[in-house]
Amino acid sequence: MEKEYSFSLAEIENSLFSLKEKGVTELSVHDKALSGDKRRIISMIKRVGAEYPGLFLSILINSDAVDCDLVSAAAQIFCSLEIPLLCVQKGGKLLFDKKKYASKARLLNQSEIVFGFQLLYADNPADSLKFFMERLDFAVQQYPNHLDFPQTEGAADGPAEGAVVSGTFSAKEIRHARDIAFAARTFYSAGRAVPWFLSVLRPLRIHPSRFFADFAEWQRCNNCDFRSGFSPESENHKSLEKMQLLFLEQKYEEKNCPQIFPAVRDVVCLNGALARLAGEGEVSVVQTSYHPDDILSPESADLQAFSDNVCMENCRVKVFSDGENPDYTVE
Repeated sequence: MEKEYSFSLAEIENSLFSLKEKGVTELSVHDKALSGDKRRIISMIKRVGAEYPGLFLSILINSDAVDCDLVSAAAQIFCSLEIPLLCVQKGGKLLFDKKKYASKARLLNQSEIVFGFQLLYADNPADSLKFFMERLDFAVQQYPNHLDFPQTEGAADGPAEGAVVSGTFSAKEIRHARDIAFAARTFYSAGRAVPWFLSVLRPLRIHPSRFFADFAEWQRCNNCDFRSGFSPESENHKSLEKMQLLFLEQKYEEKNCPQIFPAVRDVVCLNGALARLAGEGEVSVVQTSYHPDDILSPESADLQAFSDNVCMENCRVKVFSDGENPDYTVE
């Protein structure tokens, strides 16, 4: 179980050796005062790299602080950058700089830096459910490793903490946004869906936010929604993968394209096995309907064309590590 403590930055930096001795492997530094100070963030990253390179560091950082220098430093350690997707109010409307966030995400993805977006909803009287869903759609399209919604984490059933009921965001809509956020946490973040999520949605012709809204309803019907006390982060990934596949099969049948689902299943299962190998060191054996070389090729980005043009080949695939890198063999 995770525990939270409050320390000054100086205390954290001076305690790295002690953390190493105690076997602490992950450290989250979510300090709003630090999040915009690029110089201090780089200094802390370098100190972690020098004194405890095995530590995984999660750090809150404003998008304006993300540049080539910071990315270069972050690439030297195990870390995740947590970036709030912030809005500004102009002329009575909320706006966010899509061009800026897209360029920052592109820089991070090109350098293979793990990052996530933090999204709030109804925290401003000018916000609306429609605009929250637009932000969510945009965020997913930038390929973040995870999406975080601080208002839904540990909150009780009812309006989200910090939410503002207004003429554009009713209490009912706030609860709906909360359920969508919880669905995204479950399916996308805890479900480790980033490598395949957009390619799987493409044949369905559905926006991510609409997909998450539908999944929120599926969770409610299957007693694993926000109100049930279900905790996606506490679930075994295989059980989440099973949920993903059950829901995806339902959606592909609903959209009259069930013939694509075998390729979808292979993409989800092979990437899930690779994710568990990286995260838990778990060796897996996966039954596939296509050869893994095809499933893991760029062609699988277009699953409609893939299922139309690639020959099916039943395989038993073992996913393992060769000691340094992930690998697989067909048995």
